Amino acid sequence: MADTQQLDTPQDIPRDLHGLRRSPASLLHEVFAAGSTGGVVELSELEFLTMAGIRVDPQSETATRIASVTDGLPAHCGDVTGGGTNGKPDTAVLWLGPTEFLVVAPPDAHETLGGTLVPALVEALADGQGQVVDLSANRTTFELTGPRARAVLEKGCSLDLHPRVHPAGTALSTEVGGIPVILWKTAEDTYRILPRASFATFLGSWLLDAMREYASPEVP
Repeated sequence: MADTQQLDTPQDIPRDLHGLRRSPASLLHEVFAAGSTGGVVELSELEFLTMAGIRVDPQSETATRIASVTDGLPAHCGDVTGGGTNGKPDTAVLWLGPTEFLVVAPPDAHETLGGTLVPALVEALADGQGQVVDLSANRTTFELTGPRARAVLEKGCSLDLHPRVHPAGTALSTEVGGIPVILWKTAEDTYRILPRASFATFLGSWLLDAMREYASPEVP
């Protein structure tokens, strides 16, 4: 029997293998580029962001240790702490429930690329009560940007998306086009939409269809 090489740790994975990965909406990337109308509304996929789900009592010592890794935990519905607001590519934490949070970070924060975010969160749990789960493959992230981005979302989202109600730096669980998502407004005209990976193609196609009218030369 031929000898086989065993990869013992994520750091042993050859970096060139990462080039073989395909994001959940990779087949739509060219269509996204063609369907985006520069300066009006544009759609893209932010590939392979690092994500970690956290469940912890925010009043506990465990939460304090986790907050030291993430630069804080959000306290109220819709809150986002850390980076990520206004397009900054840093680690952010989104409030999903009284004891549930989602950490979102750049791809290189993942341990397979030499990052330490998820292991640091697990270490912060120590013997405390809580849970940290690597969810990087669970969701993808679409970015919808431009002065017509809100109008596109309003075609299939029941939330009040007016800036008085949904300002930049706010993330809420909702549905877009009938698909459950986390809708995160990162800047005045920029939204990140986080669906489950299995819904990526459907939702990406729905967003493109909702954008179609703004490709008309009659639309200012």
